[in-house]
Amino acid sequence: MPKTDIATFNVNSVKSRLPILDTWLSSDGAPDILCLQETKCRDEEFPAAFFEERGYHSVFKGMKSYNGVAVVSRAKPDEYEFGLCDEGEEGRGESEMARVARVRFGGLTVLNTYIPQGKEIDNPDYPYKLRFIGRVRKLLEKKCSPSDRVVWLGDLNVAPTDIDVTNPKNKKDHVCFHQDVKEALAKAMEWGLVDIFREHLRGEGEYTFWDYRVKDSLARNIGWRIDHILGTQSAAALCRGVRVERSLRAMERPSDHTAVVGTFEL
Repeated sequence: MPKTDIATFNVNSVKSRLPILDTWLSSDGAPDILCLQETKCRDEEFPAAFFEERGYHSVFKGMKSYNGVAVVSRAKPDEYEFGLCDEGEEGRGESEMARVARVRFGGLTVLNTYIPQGKEIDNPDYPYKLRFIGRVRKLLEKKCSPSDRVVWLGDLNVAPTDIDVTNPKNKKDHVCFHQDVKEALAKAMEWGLVDIFREHLRGEGEYTFWDYRVKDSLARNIGWRIDHILGTQSAAALCRGVRVERSLRAMERPSDHTAVVGTFEL
């Protein structure tokens, strides 16, 4: 069966990251399907031509200055839509559309999400984040079946276990590590998802985000695992490996995240 690399990458501005993307997408390790988050540009400004020149189709939904998701792929998708496909929350419609992309390639569904960060525990954005994660599960219930081949990727802004962060004792009240948010993700995964990343990379120190504000965070490996590859059992059974592309975080003018890639036999 042919191997397909499916990746997630919070680029923190797609236009700012074009030099890094150019190097990566021109390499032997270039993915076949790439889910981008935090593209930070309106649809009319999305660099679709850049990806087309490198052999990729693009579907995208963005906003000025923040949010934005895209799926770029060597194969043209059979179907795609944006948002959570529900009534939405008042005043957040544009933002929600630019946080979720569901793309189907034949019998494979790829769900790309940029979950809200939540700001602070006592900020209204934190309970909204918890509701958002629950609504992703409802989207899966509405559009997919646990027996389908579904891969859920993205910046989920949740570190599920102690080994997913440096110094977990200091982060109990952080919006990406609080017990409430970990339980919200676990409940969403009860729909029928497994942690594909952890099935292949079980050790400590496997991070995907290194904060700009922490001195030498990458070199010292002070990080978080908040970028995920989850999937149904049938999708997980086809995964042959997962890798974290740390070299992208070490390049000039990097995102604070790096890419995570799963290799599947599809």
